[in-house]
Amino acid sequence: MGAHAGAVRELLVVLVVAGVGLLLALLAAFGPWHPGVDDRHPAVVVELHSPVGVGTGGVADNAG
Repeated sequence: MGAHAGAVRELLVVLVVAGVGLLLALLAAFGPWHPGVDDRHPAVVVELHSPVGVGTGGVADNAG
């Protein structure tokens, strides 16, 4: 009966660790990422930069 109890204990440990991982993943996915009222800098997902000029620096412009 010792082997059976060890297997059950190991299975419970695996399930607990999986549950904790799932909770952490849900917290990361659905937790607030936006700035609060006291934050000075707003959170940005992507910074957009316009090109310097049309047709400058492209691969086709430099091709021989």
